[in-house]
Amino acid sequence: MTLAQRALDRLTGWPDLTAAPASCGAGRALRSVRAEIAHFHSGRDVDLHLTRRAIQRFHYDLGGSSAIHLVPGSCWVTVHLDCDADVDLLLSLMSIALKAHQTSPSPAASASNGCNFHRVTVLPGNAAAEG
Repeated sequence: MTLAQRALDRLTGWPDLTAAPASCGAGRALRSVRAEIAHFHSGRDVDLHLTRRAIQRFHYDLGGSSAIHLVPGSCWVTVHLDCDADVDLLLSLMSIALKAHQTSPSPAASASNGCNFHRVTVLPGNAAAEG
């Protein structure tokens, strides 16, 4: 079982989340009543819809993690799962995302752009160190 599948299995047990096909057309999504929150694109990569406000609030913390990829102008972050600690990070960020969407102005405002799929290339840890 991949790390992403393990995380998806854990998160589908959360009462506020429902699994569905991802609106970007790649993989599975988890959504709340208000919006899609996560897209599971591969066995290791998950896009998480944090909202612009949450990304601004946690920008320095997010940027300090090797598991997180920020795309300028996007309200989504890409989480690359390499180990169990990255899964724990994803679960923590999911809590932040759910809270952010509860207080966001409207679903339409928070979904102003799509996830990072096709906008991000995440290299395996050893390939990034070689380049």
